[in-house]
Amino acid sequence: MAASKSTNTYNRQNWEDADFPILCQTCLGDNPYIRMTKEKYGKECKICTRPFTVFRWCPGAKMRFKKCEVCQTCAKLKNVCQTCMLDLEYGLPIQVRDAALKIKDDLPKSDVNREYYLQNVDAQLATSDTVGPGGALGKLPSHKSELLAKLARTTPYYKRNRPHICSFWVKGECKRGEECPYRHEKPTDPDDPLSNQNIKDRYYGVNDPVAEKLLKRASA
Repeated sequence: MAASKSTNTYNRQNWEDADFPILCQTCLGDNPYIRMTKEKYGKECKICTRPFTVFRWCPGAKMRFKKCEVCQTCAKLKNVCQTCMLDLEYGLPIQVRDAALKIKDDLPKSDVNREYYLQNVDAQLATSDTVGPGGALGKLPSHKSELLAKLARTTPYYKRNRPHICSFWVKGECKRGEECPYRHEKPTDPDDPLSNQNIKDRYYGVNDPVAEKLLKRASA
């Protein structure tokens, strides 16, 4: 049974209430008249598990609906988009950016340590005069790097917003035809490392197949 608001005031003080999400241009889409739904305390953050305000929108015609996956504190801490978890400045995975800038940001992963750490981060961001990233990235005097300039994505990649592949079509059972909101395409090889990605690895910058592919390309 859920605790009443009066008995749960301490935890609720740390819940996030935002007016607009932190997004990259790709996730936001190319529609200037975009409409969003806002759900206060709609989901728990995939990283810190605290409830936060969830925004949901369609980035463009024939695109899939997208929503925020992590809270704004976690996004500011790594300077990433709340949806795709890619760096806001360069459009690259955290693992690539941290390797290029030689950052080692060891965030606590146990529940109690993480909550205490994020409370301190919230307090620092609230009292900070500058609008910028927190954590180890915010302490760097400069974010310039030849590797980042070489690998950075300079234009939005809207193909990333396409609908998922229709599992019924793959089995030859889809009866919707052209009205199906999902893609009718052959799926990629399941043994391809890019087909096995998850949010926590992307956020913590470990075992990210996209980052490893980019770093291999840069070293070649």
